[in-house]
Amino acid sequence: MAKEKTTLLTTATIHREDSLRSRRHLLLAIAGMVATPVLLLAMTFSCKVTAPPAPISTNLEKHQLLTFDVDIVPTNLLAQCDEKFFTQTLDHFDVGAPTYQQRYFVCDNHFQPGGVMFFYVGNEADVELYLNHTGLMWENADEFGAMLVFAEHRYFGKSVPFGKAVTKHMKYLSTEQALADYAVLITYLKTEWKLDIPVIGFGGSYGGMLGSWFRMKYPHIIDGVIAGSAPILSFLGDEVPLDKGSFERIVTFDASEEAGSAPNCASNIRRTWPAMKKLGETEKGRKQLKKALSLCDSVKVESQKDVDKVMDWAKSAFDYMAMGNYPYPSSYIMNGVSVLPAYPVRVACSFIADDFALDDEVGLLSAFAKSLGVYYNSTKDQECYELSASSNESALDSDFWDYIFCSEIYQPQNVDGVNDMFWPVPWNFTADNENCKSEWGIDIRPLWATTQYGGRKALKAASNIVFSNGNYDPWSGTGVLQNYSDSVVALSVEGGAHHLDLMFSNKLDTPSVLAVREAEKQHMHKWAREFYDRKAAIARE
Repeated sequence: MAKEKTTLLTTATIHREDSLRSRRHLLLAIAGMVATPVLLLAMTFSCKVTAPPAPISTNLEKHQLLTFDVDIVPTNLLAQCDEKFFTQTLDHFDVGAPTYQQRYFVCDNHFQPGGVMFFYVGNEADVELYLNHTGLMWENADEFGAMLVFAEHRYFGKSVPFGKAVTKHMKYLSTEQALADYAVLITYLKTEWKLDIPVIGFGGSYGGMLGSWFRMKYPHIIDGVIAGSAPILSFLGDEVPLDKGSFERIVTFDASEEAGSAPNCASNIRRTWPAMKKLGETEKGRKQLKKALSLCDSVKVESQKDVDKVMDWAKSAFDYMAMGNYPYPSSYIMNGVSVLPAYPVRVACSFIADDFALDDEVGLLSAFAKSLGVYYNSTKDQECYELSASSNESALDSDFWDYIFCSEIYQPQNVDGVNDMFWPVPWNFTADNENCKSEWGIDIRPLWATTQYGGRKALKAASNIVFSNGNYDPWSGTGVLQNYSDSVVALSVEGGAHHLDLMFSNKLDTPSVLAVREAEKQHMHKWAREFYDRKAAIARE
């Protein structure tokens, strides 16, 4: 979901995706820093003439044995596509509304008569990120004779209306407007090119949510959707109460021995929070805390409130690493700027695997700093940590995702410190709402997502949607994990992180993700076959 987790609400101190990706999204939520995701392994980030101090050492080499099995992203994908812009109406539900230019890419090298359109349902980032990483589309294009279309979500990438004044016109940023964009764009493309072919949608995280809602709302436009890691059950008001604590429980599971991490990783991480609080009580302790965590001189640690910010920053690293807990080194969670190692949570846990004396707060936190370096020093050139440099998304994209969170996609989360390895942060709607009013001047509508899209009841009436989720992905706890019919099905990726199945194939892929991709392909064939069978039946009438 970019990225796949959103920036946290400062009053509630609970991290959310985009996504996705957060989300973060992460996705994402998340994004906006997107360079072409050709792996930038040779890039040098320091411009100093004199020799700089040695970067923070994490000794990844001794833990990361599969150094060269990086996620395989072909380097020429953009060259195979045409970048185009389409004049969209800003408000599809108001005659005479202004317009904006929506960017999309068309990649038609594999297209054949009698083929299909593979349509990527853009989410909260520059669409080039998804063009360069959605291997499931590229790898099946030839077999399906597919034309690939990657559509960018309004207000992201190059599809931003109003230029620098965009933040004064946020009312046009909504899921229903984005879905209408996609419906209008597909209709235009099929009309302009005289195409009578099936359309199969793809989306991950927030994009998977949009894709599933797209199929529900516009079933005459899109014939089926592969929705990877789509947390569409993360809202209040559904017929089953929301499990608000599932995200951090799954992050904690990733740090468990069952998931391949060091046996005492989660318990040691759970000890770091009271250790920070204890050191934060005195000036001497705060200096020790700052040194132990390798924080830069510019980082202010002068009060317990400052310590809370450090704790949030540290927690966020494990949230992102859990989403990117892939079986091979990958640049996806880092937007192509740097590379996380294979199973980054396991690597991070290896640095905090020792037994620490109960009163050795400094030793514990010094080891924890190396764990955090797996994420925050993924470039391996950091001399110290700046809290402000922790985001893998642009400030603008992060702001826009925060607006969507406040206006429509309100996903409450709860941290209890018992079933997860963090510290108790109860869900606080009042604090969330006050933040949204302060930032955007709007009140949260806590039931709107379920009211608008129907939750589980709508799934029972839907068709032709495949939901995939990996048990290493923190968002899977609010994803679709059971079949609702023969055509609304759930596929489980054992040992899979955030929409692993949508990625390019890798020799380190697990048997489970290979099986899921094959099942997804069979559903895609079924949808295409049904389209052409209907077309033939109409011709015979």
